[in-house]
Amino acid sequence: MFLTALLVLLPASPLRAANVDHYVIGNVNAKTPGKVQPGLLLMGGGDRNFDAMHWFMNKAGNGHIVILRASLGGQIGEEFFNKVGGIQSAETFVFKDREAASDPKIIAAIRHADGIFIAGGDQARYVRYWRGTPLAKALNDHVKAGKPLGGTSAGLAIQGEYLYGAMDGGSITSPRALADPLGDSNTIETGFLNFSLLEGVITDTHFSERARLGRLVAFLAKSEELAGRPLIGLGVDERAAVAVEGDGTARVYATARGAGVTVVHGGFNRKQAEEHAMRLDRLWAVGADSGSVLHLPTGEVEKPAFARNYAVRDGVLVALDTPTLVIHGGAGVEPGDLTPQEEDDARKAMETALRVGYAKLQGGSSSVDAVTAAITVMEDAPQFNAGRGAVFTHDGRNELDTSIMDGSSGMAGAAAGLHRVKNPITLARAIMEKSKHVMMVGDGAEIFAKEQGITLVDPAYFRTEKRWKALQDALKEEAKAQASNTPLVLPGKAYFGTVGALALDAKGNLAAGTSTGGMTNKRYGRVGDSPIIGAGTWADPGCAVSSTGWGEFYIRAAAAHEICARVRLAGEPLPKAANDVINKDIPKAGGDGGAIALAADGVMTFPFNTGGMYRGWIGSDGVPHVAIYKTDSLPMPGQ
Repeated sequence: MFLTALLVLLPASPLRAANVDHYVIGNVNAKTPGKVQPGLLLMGGGDRNFDAMHWFMNKAGNGHIVILRASLGGQIGEEFFNKVGGIQSAETFVFKDREAASDPKIIAAIRHADGIFIAGGDQARYVRYWRGTPLAKALNDHVKAGKPLGGTSAGLAIQGEYLYGAMDGGSITSPRALADPLGDSNTIETGFLNFSLLEGVITDTHFSERARLGRLVAFLAKSEELAGRPLIGLGVDERAAVAVEGDGTARVYATARGAGVTVVHGGFNRKQAEEHAMRLDRLWAVGADSGSVLHLPTGEVEKPAFARNYAVRDGVLVALDTPTLVIHGGAGVEPGDLTPQEEDDARKAMETALRVGYAKLQGGSSSVDAVTAAITVMEDAPQFNAGRGAVFTHDGRNELDTSIMDGSSGMAGAAAGLHRVKNPITLARAIMEKSKHVMMVGDGAEIFAKEQGITLVDPAYFRTEKRWKALQDALKEEAKAQASNTPLVLPGKAYFGTVGALALDAKGNLAAGTSTGGMTNKRYGRVGDSPIIGAGTWADPGCAVSSTGWGEFYIRAAAAHEICARVRLAGEPLPKAANDVINKDIPKAGGDGGAIALAADGVMTFPFNTGGMYRGWIGSDGVPHVAIYKTDSLPMPGQ
């Protein structure tokens, strides 16, 4: 007899001979109260989506749910019974090997189920344990009989006609999948489950959170090689679930704003070659959210959340026709530092910079043009420590540093120790485009600027009373320390003060730029990270970064380059790579600050570890989104 009370491992169960753990909660012999109806539930792998689960339980007639998994225990059954509720029983089987998938008593329990739910874990185990077994046949028969089946994470990933099996024991990342889509590490499987609603479909989970669009494209490429026909890819976000009716119409249940599903249409017109990075001139992706209707297996979407074009260039996924601009005005600003008027002026200056830079992108200009235009606006705004708002050195001068980099070509330009260049970013660009060099400094840089017709001003142009007062206050603190014979220890924010911009143009090319007035009361011609390519600024075909913080630590960490290297070489999602460098590595070494980062696929992130960072972005909605303090809300694309 099955245990019908509390959730307990059944050591005396009739299934004890099989290598499987067995848990039951509820009464498996109770009458199913409702009508059992067909349906598939595809859950992205995050926290429980109770609306979606209630839909699934209703499809099962609020009767008997069988849960299948290949790791952990029976907790999910207890959750279904006690937290989701409304069902007669939840019976869980945890498989340890392939033999159990032929056990008649397990097959009988599956056939008795009103609904079957496949939990997360390792999809490779499911493939190895179940493919070609009576259990796999029972799953197919269950769906054909018009009964609902659901799954989350790995339990979703195995439902398509083609699936990524992770058969090498790993979980391939987007960069690695695109680096060799036909390679052995892209373990595409088929001949497992055969659900008509997912015929010609390959699925993926934890989608946006783990930056998996690139690998889904690679999955499609290899699957189409095997199938010899066009397929579609279906990527489900962690905080979303797709509820598919028996006729193939589906809706999205989301537990967070912006969460949904991405449909990638295959039929790729370019064949890939094994051991070669993927190349694709154009591919089409459509989003579905809670306001959309998705049709399977065609992948058609009514009221799509978005429609985007991409390309793949030497293994890098690139967003096309979706120009984006991201800016910062420096980390280190703290609540209480600014008056309400100063806050308003800073927000307006950032909004202007975004509009001016984005106008370039909308007009078809390059990412380099947009970065230059946006930074020029911020250099002209006295609210930021760059150009017109630069701080003063110990001897009462303004000393400016800057850099720019073109991700598509790898070209870069930088200048340091400037005193008369009105807009230093324009000099950095001239060095990149009009000279054979990368960096120039001091008088020589300004001679080159004059030769190139770049605007020079009297040094008095840079003077603002706020910055002059900040120097006087710093000199007083220095004098007090000297008088008391104690060392002057500066807070990290004393090293802050930078502006930066990143742009992705309509052709999918990235650029990055940074400009600064240095640090108040600095001596000895000190130079921070802002003009150093790889430390304060970096752009390559897939990633762009501009940093702001305690420059010495950013230089030692090669922070901007390090973020992009982790994306390119380790396959890390950009938000994780940026967060780990800025909020873990830099503070561990003793520094602090922030950064902005933008990927070629349009993903952006704003990590910082101070009370605030002037920051903002503008994209397809054409609206500048800006924030100052950590507590400020900054909506992200799609939200």
